[in-house]
Amino acid sequence: MFSKIALSVAVASVMAFNVASAETVRIGITQNNVGVDSYQTTYEKAFIEAANADENVEVVVLDAGGDVARQIGQMQDLIQQRVDAIIIWPTNGQAVIPAVRQAKSAGIPVIVTNSKIADAGMEFIAAFSGPDNIRQGAYSAEMMCDALDNKGQIVQVAGQPGYTTAIERAKGFEDRLAEACPEVKILETQPGDWNREKAQRTMENFLTKYDRIDGVYAGDDNMGVGALNAAKAAKRDGIIFIGATNFAVGYEAMERGEYYGSVYQSPVDDARAALQTALDVLDGKDVPKLNYFDTPKITRDTLSQFDKPVF
Repeated sequence: MFSKIALSVAVASVMAFNVASAETVRIGITQNNVGVDSYQTTYEKAFIEAANADENVEVVVLDAGGDVARQIGQMQDLIQQRVDAIIIWPTNGQAVIPAVRQAKSAGIPVIVTNSKIADAGMEFIAAFSGPDNIRQGAYSAEMMCDALDNKGQIVQVAGQPGYTTAIERAKGFEDRLAEACPEVKILETQPGDWNREKAQRTMENFLTKYDRIDGVYAGDDNMGVGALNAAKAAKRDGIIFIGATNFAVGYEAMERGEYYGSVYQSPVDDARAALQTALDVLDGKDVPKLNYFDTPKITRDTLSQFDKPVF
């Protein structure tokens, strides 16, 4: 039976993992906040399922619940357990650096998943596995330029402050927007904290403050649909909505013609890539320091080319 603290599981054969030694390897994972959104919930389920067929792999599964102090404590606990490798989804890319450095000093390779550690911590990790968030933000900017015909004024609903993914997606978007369509101006940026209800309240404030909003960029579709719901309730038509990770609700909004586009990112691919990267590191393979997986653009016009997200 699965335990949040530890479980012995096998690695799915479809992932074709190759661990050179027949000895059991123990991999610990400390996640950001499984309960905050459906992406992270799906990631956890996929991670456990992906580790489902190799009796030589033992996994210690932990969740920080969005608490930096708790995650640091979990890192220290995994170090004390002498696991063979640690996977961390950072709650804060800067604050976890000392714990990651401690793991490296203990001879335990650390794989960062989904959201990067701050640059100062890169020397202490074995690899990063996840999406290129800068590129995702740039893709969203390009879609915004196309949708607005290179001119207009928009607002941005960003992710959680201090969270590396939020910072990088905002930077990728802002830098590419300024380069590709400088006549599209960002009126204001406020956080939505990856939460649909918070994003809806943020958008309500934007709608009260600004008589004209041509477009909304959200750090993911969960927040994007929250912003969309606020605009619909206020009967503010004609606003373009673009996200940076496609959720099922965003996909459905595209089907209805209410949402312009997003970036297609699978939590299943994300989870499998993290586990594969950890096993490759332990197997002594030459693993890129930045191990990205593909996250293409998805718009109303290309919707049929993509399966509806499961989260």
